[in-house]
Amino acid sequence: MEEKIYGVDLNKDITPLMVRDAIIECFKQAHCEDSGIAKEDEIINKQYCGDIVRKAFSDTDSNFDKPTKDMIIKSLDNLKSFSLNFRDKSIIEKHYNQILKLVNKLK
Repeated sequence: MEEKIYGVDLNKDITPLMVRDAIIECFKQAHCEDSGIAKEDEIINKQYCGDIVRKAFSDTDSNFDKPTKDMIIKSLDNLKSFSLNFRDKSIIEKHYNQILKLVNKLK
């Protein structure tokens, strides 16, 4: 049975870049869809959320373009803290734990 989290198939090998992109998709779904940006403008939504995720990597001295498992976790923790300003803690935990499933599959 195929199980996907933010477009990443859990039954296949997962790379750090796939996890990074899943974080962007997760963030877009959780934050950007209610950000006031026109819903139909998917490109702007994705860019905006990508910029937020990119900043989280930068703020944690992590490499956005060549992330490691540890860099992803540090950036994810940064995004979790950031998100507490906007979303309910239970929703943040749900999304965080979904991404951690992907992180835990990294070698």
